[in-house]
Amino acid sequence: MDTRLNYHHLRYFREVAVEGNLSRTAERMTVSQSALSTQIRQLEDRLEFKLFDRVGRTLVLTEAGRIALDHADRIFTAGDELLATLQQGRDAKQSLRIGALSTLSRNFQMQFLEPLFLDGRYQLSLKSGDTKTLLDDLETLALDVVLTTEVPASRSGIRFATQRIAEQPVHLHAIPERLNYGSLAELLTHEPLIIPTENVIQAAFEGIIASLNVKPNIIARVDDMAMVRLLARAGVGVALTPSIVVADEVANGILKAAEFDLAIHEPFYAVTLPREFPHPALKDLLSRQRS
Repeated sequence: MDTRLNYHHLRYFREVAVEGNLSRTAERMTVSQSALSTQIRQLEDRLEFKLFDRVGRTLVLTEAGRIALDHADRIFTAGDELLATLQQGRDAKQSLRIGALSTLSRNFQMQFLEPLFLDGRYQLSLKSGDTKTLLDDLETLALDVVLTTEVPASRSGIRFATQRIAEQPVHLHAIPERLNYGSLAELLTHEPLIIPTENVIQAAFEGIIASLNVKPNIIARVDDMAMVRLLARAGVGVALTPSIVVADEVANGILKAAEFDLAIHEPFYAVTLPREFPHPALKDLLSRQRS
């Protein structure tokens, strides 16, 4: 008697577990519903546990079913990773898929990726989005790394590897004529302010306001650092922003940093999944950041 697990049965089970409906899964996979039922029943017989309970027209996982799905996800994710790793070896240019928080500084992204552009051996795929979407893609190996400003929360069964790769000082930036004040309190009281919604920066700034006991005139809260930079360039107000965001404008004299040390720093993180075969470009890039 063959006591090994039939992974064909396991794949069918996983598809039904994700869909939650036998008939829809059968239609999507172009197999008969009875054939699909047979595959799952044979898996249940092999495991000696019931995997589904029927609630109305929906199939709900039993406790054993949830355990089986967790193992199935890891098994087939490892298979996808194997294919991706081996495919890289056949490509003329290896692909590196990078996700970045949509609010992340474009200047920082360019600085981080510059060694890869100069190397020329890699084809880069760049995607921006919110944290949940990017981490979902990282989890399914649709992305190799996610660049963000916060350590991601842990997920059930998923262990992210998070490396702090840089940090940038945050200052008040504006056209020079808006910065003629003798104290930080005066500046915050009299000038219109543009504040990013990035959590680390916003929380630290709230602490400064409280300590100075001032009521600032915040005219805009912006979730896009590029827009913060444009508003500052246009002279709309004084922007609270990491130095790297406005580095070109400061270098050209368009904007200036206020001479008040806010003691705020924005961290940058690279988030990956622990992998048996890490992407060679990513491995080198993160090693360079560590050094």
